[in-house]
Formats: sequence, C-alpha cells, structure tokens
Amino acid sequence: MFNTTLDYNGVTWSIGLLVIVVLYVLRPYLRVVPLKSLPYAPGPPMRPFIGNIMDIGAGKLWLKLTDYKYEYGDLVYLQGLGKSILVVNSLKAMTDLFEKRANKYSDRPILVFGNDLMGINRNFSFCDYNDEWRAQRKLAHTALNLTAVKGYYGMQEDVAAVFARDLLQAPGNFMALMRLTASKIILAITYGISLDTPEDKYITILEESSRLGVKAAMPGTYLVDFLPILKYAPSWVPFQREAKYASHLMELSITGPFEHVKRDLEAGTAPPSFVQQLLTDPLHDIADFERRVKWAAGSMYGAGAETTYATVMTFILAMALHPGKQRLAQAEVDRIVGMDRLPTIEDRSRLPYVNALIKETMRWHPAVPLGVAHRNSEDDEYEGYFIPKSTLVIPNVWAIAFEPNEKYDPQAFLPERFLDPSQPTVDPSMWAFGFGRRICPGRFLAENSIFIIIATLLAGFNIAPPDTGELKAQFSSYLISYPEPFDCQIVPRSGIKASMIETRAAQSTI
Repeated sequence: MFNTTLDYNGVTWSIGLLVIVVLYVLRPYLRVVPLKSLPYAPGPPMRPFIGNIMDIGAGKLWLKLTDYKYEYGDLVYLQGLGKSILVVNSLKAMTDLFEKRANKYSDRPILVFGNDLMGINRNFSFCDYNDEWRAQRKLAHTALNLTAVKGYYGMQEDVAAVFARDLLQAPGNFMALMRLTASKIILAITYGISLDTPEDKYITILEESSRLGVKAAMPGTYLVDFLPILKYAPSWVPFQREAKYASHLMELSITGPFEHVKRDLEAGTAPPSFVQQLLTDPLHDIADFERRVKWAAGSMYGAGAETTYATVMTFILAMALHPGKQRLAQAEVDRIVGMDRLPTIEDRSRLPYVNALIKETMRWHPAVPLGVAHRNSEDDEYEGYFIPKSTLVIPNVWAIAFEPNEKYDPQAFLPERFLDPSQPTVDPSMWAFGFGRRICPGRFLAENSIFIIIATLLAGFNIAPPDTGELKAQFSSYLISYPEPFDCQIVPRSGIKASMIETRAAQSTI
C-alpha cells in the first residue's frame, strides 16, 4: 500500500533543499565587492546561477587550467554556487601569496566531504593553520628535520636493497613491490613496524584509506563541496555511504598502528620509532598529547608513502620509454660508485646526472600536479585584483613544470635541462613540496627515499618496454597522480649485479 507519510516527508525535504540551494547559489550575485570595487581576476565565461565553477570538476584538471593560463594569465578566477577559486599559474605569484603573505594564505580548503563527512582535517596536512596544526607540525619536526633524517640512511638503503632483491624474484610484480617499499620506509620510521608482504593488514588499510583521502582532497571531486547543504542528504545517498566507509577506514588506519606501538611499549619490545620516542619521552608543552601524536604519525604515511610511490613509478615508466637517458645515468653510477657495491645516500652529491634524471622525473609528471590548495583567511588584493576571503587558492605547479622554453621542449624527457646553466630550469624542489608555512616537513626524507630507490634500480637493472603491446604514459586524476597500471621488463644488468643485490639484501635488518 502507498505510504503517504514517507512520500510527504520526501517531497517536503526535496522542496526545502531546493529552496536552500537556490538561495545559496544566489549569494555571490548579491555580494558587494569591497576594496574599492576592484575586479576579480579574469576567467572563463560565466553561466547563469552556476558561474564557471563547474569547470573545476574536469578530469586531468591541471591540463585545462594550464590552457587557461595562456588564455587568461597567471591568475584565473572561477566562481559560482557560493564558492570562489583562484588558480595561480606562476612561481612568482605562488611565492608572493603563499610565502610573503603566509599569514593570510596558510589555511586549507573547506571540503565538506573530506572535512565534515570523512574527517581528513584531523590530519595536519589538511587542517587549517591553527593550534592543532602547530602542535602536530612540531611533533612531526622531531622525526623529519634535516638532522634527524640522517639517522634513517641505513634503513632506507636496506629497504632499497630488499626491493631490488624482490624484483629479481618477481619483476612482473613491480608495482605491488614498490607499494610495499614506500610503506616500509614510513611505517618503520613512524611506528617501528616491519612488513613482509604487500597484503599486510596495515598496508591494506592504509592504502585504501589513503586512496579515499587523496580523492576527497581533490577540489571538485564531490558536488557536496560546492553545495554544502547536500551534507544533510539522507544516509542512503551514495556519497554519504562512501563518506561513512571512508571515515571508519581512516580511523582504523590511524589507530591500528598507534595501538600496536603502545602494546609493544607495555611488553617492553617496542623498537625505536617516532611514536615510541614521543610516548617514552612526551613533550609536556603540547596539550592532548597522545591524540595529537596519533594523528601526526598518521599524517606522515599519507604524505610520504604515496608521493614516493608515485614518483618512482613515474621514473620506471620514463626509463622504459627513454632507454638512452637510462644508459647515461647507469654509466655515471658505474663510474662514480663502482661495480662492486650498490649506491648509498652519501653518493648523492657525486651523481649530478642521476640527480638531474630525478628532477626531470618530478617535472615530467609532478606527483601532485595542482599542489595542495590553500585558503585565504581574509579579503586581499593582488596585482590589482580582489581575492575574497575563503577563496580556494590552487597552486598549479603543472604550469611551472611545463613552462615554454626556447631551448628545451617541455613535453620532452630531457634531464640535461637541469645541467645547462645557460637556460636555467626551475628545480622541482621549489614547488613539489608545497609553499610557505605549509611546506611538507617530510621533504628531506622523501628526497632521500626517492634517490636511493632510483639509484639502486639504475645500478642493478635494465628497464625496457614490454615485448608485446605499445607502452603509453597514462596517469590518474586525483590529488596525487600515479601512472595507471602498465607492463614493462625489469631485468638484472648482469649475473654479477644480481649476486651483488642478493648479498646486500642479505645484510639488511629490515
């Protein structure tokens, strides 16, 4: 029998929602622009009610926004549905706003799905510039400052050697093995946890949580970020179910490893780690200490493992596509390091072509093509344009990476561009790890991890396209962009190299 009560409630809810949405959408058209009625930065044509904001939801968004740079300039403004977005397409503007005006531009976007429904703003990478951020950042700094990371050299070299040994045994499984390798480094440093397989329970949960997190952190992924009223939609709506699942998974991924360390501490078996050190010797000037340690530790995994994985996968893809550059780097490793050992992190300063190759890998496809968006805490003016308070400000680092060059084609894979003083190319380290107060505290650790894994691969293996089928460079579209699954050949350069890898891996303590 027809249920009139449920039908009436559903119609009432729908009409109420429609009225609220219409009023919300009309907000920007009723606003009086302060600061002497300065104009907004230019942008695509506006449409009735929705403005031009829906352009932000396109796949491979960095390509569209970079096209906008050449049509509208270094600043591109998008608005509608009650939201404002400013795309910043030059390193100068990013430096001016995020570093010179860090007091105004250090907040994070208000992402309803990610923050209100999933809870990623408990992670200090995504929370506003506030006391919570300061406390967690201080904790992370104890494990990730330039002096502290030197203590991890041996562990990182061990992990790289074990990765190389595992590739000898299962080269076709390189993507899963690299996932395991990136996870090993972060989990060993953060929790003292040693992992043996990609199917370990901690990796499984952390990877799925990270996947949902980077999806939620990408502006435009969910309509609810543009229409916050939708967060009150019924629980059966698909995005509500996804948010509930993601929130539960995030809590598991943060709590599980943390409780693991606490149990080991009680048993007196906890190995040295970030969490072990802090729980043993607490910082008494930080309130709510244990909770903040837990979330600071969880933040380190998402920021470190995901970007390291993305960069090394991009390197493997690039080497399969550009064997000539691989041979040049291998020749340098053989000449400088020698033929009787694997590289170490201490070798990094003596390998200029390898370093240029890594920089070109980071430039050729940035792991975070649109950076991590900022939000301004007050109205501002820049270059004669008005920037309203709470504007989502996107650093389009792709536009910097692919800046046209009179000498070097930005589309080409050319490490040599970083070795040519006559035509300087911006070092990716200037933009790959964030800006101002939001610069990634784990950048030194990440740079060392990426170097030692890539240098080890160059020393021990040849990477080539598959025997059958065409190899194409295709990448995902979320906040952290990875190569889509691909096939390639990874074979030891010689029997002597294979034996050297086996010997070094056997010395590992991981």
